[in-house]
Amino acid sequence: MHAAASHLPIASSGSFLITPNVGIMIWTLVVFAISLFILRKSVFPRIGAALDARQHTIDAAERARKEADQLLADYRERLQEARQQAEEILARAQKTAQAYEHRARDEAESKHQEALEKTRRDIEAETRRAIAEIRREVADLTVAATEKLMRKTLSEEDQRRLVQEALDELDFDALSVAGEGH
Repeated sequence: MHAAASHLPIASSGSFLITPNVGIMIWTLVVFAISLFILRKSVFPRIGAALDARQHTIDAAERARKEADQLLADYRERLQEARQQAEEILARAQKTAQAYEHRARDEAESKHQEALEKTRRDIEAETRRAIAEIRREVADLTVAATEKLMRKTLSEEDQRRLVQEALDELDFDALSVAGEGH
């Protein structure tokens, strides 16, 4: 049986793919050429157009990404510049505020000194006026006391001489120094 099976033709064994058949090969080539022709005329252009469209979309997306990156870089640069300008403005405002505060303090000190000086002048003027008034009253009291003591009316010349002597005895400079000390 074994020997009988080995004598059978190969085609009957079921392996027709191994034995070359020229007719099938020609028809396979014809069908392949027709399929290739149909694919080349109708399908490949569509696939190419789709690939081209996809490439254009990718290129446009890449350009848009580059533009977005550039815009982002510009935005960041402008933001940094704005921050620097804000810091400069803040620094200038602080310097201006400090200068204004210093100037206001100086003006207040100057006005305070002027007020103190005016008060001193007013006190000195009031002291001089009070001393002059005291002198007049002392002179009047001296004349009145002298008249009472002497029980007579003094002549004008005697009154002046007595007043001058009384004034010379009083230390009015001590009164003005004591007045200025208060």
